[in-house]
Amino acid sequence: MSGLRSFVARRLLLGAVQTGTVVVLVFALTEALPGDAAVALAGDQPDPARIEAIRETMRLDRPAYERLADWAAGLVRGDFGTSLVSGRPVGHYIADGFGPTLVLAALTVALLIPAGFGLGVLAARREGRRTDRWISSVTLAVYAVPEFALGTLLVTVLALRLGWLPPTAVGYGTDLLAHPSALVLPVLVLASRPVCSLSRLVRAGMIDALGSPYVAQARRYGVSAARVTWTHALPGALAPAAQHLARTIDWLLCGVIVVEALYAIPGLGTVLLDAVAERDMPVVQGLAVVFGTVTVVLNLGTDLVLRRLAPRAGVAA
Repeated sequence: MSGLRSFVARRLLLGAVQTGTVVVLVFALTEALPGDAAVALAGDQPDPARIEAIRETMRLDRPAYERLADWAAGLVRGDFGTSLVSGRPVGHYIADGFGPTLVLAALTVALLIPAGFGLGVLAARREGRRTDRWISSVTLAVYAVPEFALGTLLVTVLALRLGWLPPTAVGYGTDLLAHPSALVLPVLVLASRPVCSLSRLVRAGMIDALGSPYVAQARRYGVSAARVTWTHALPGALAPAAQHLARTIDWLLCGVIVVEALYAIPGLGTVLLDAVAERDMPVVQGLAVVFGTVTVVLNLGTDLVLRRLAPRAGVAA
């Protein structure tokens, strides 16, 4: 138990250091960007007096280290700052975009886990046979198709030609669960490549596990094929699959900009694109901190899961 507590304490300390590093890097990179936010807000023909007034209002006339300290203190309190364009709190932008992105991520993971594990286990149990070759060929082909190309193809066929599904989520607002038909196409696009890569990882791990001595011993004891597969062999394939799943969830929460833009989903990716287009740096900074923190938290969670699945590997780490 003491070893587990020490492991958790080390990982939590590492996560705190990583989160602090993310905050400093986001602030430093934003400071390094060309241009002046006060000049941008002053209009096309800025008046020097107006620029100076805006700089004082935004506290841009203060040293960078003081502004970093104030911003970090605000983040600790949950205050991400205020939008330069609308004057709204940045937290409101994050809250508005987080709901649709979370819905997309949850539905994608709900489809990804059974499909990825099911295909991987099926391919491993039929290793070298026609089923295995078909699954390997199809997953490799689908994985090679970029998301924007697959998304455009699905819109053209299923929405525009057949009329089965809406092409975008325009007009549905942020309550996407009230309009599930608008989620079908983006979820299919988001799940396509992760399902392919997860199934191939599970297949490789299952093949190794099915050929291991402890599985052979279980078979000699007369354990049923289903129990051998799901109880003895599958746990051996979970460690790499858990890492891949964590990376996928991180991507779903922080990097689905292309899919959200293609289907007009008002999620975090869309909020980020709008903020970049309007040079609304506080919103960009807030989103960057959220994305970095999500990555750190998911990595910590994955470490704890791997510690449970493979204690020796966790201790070594």
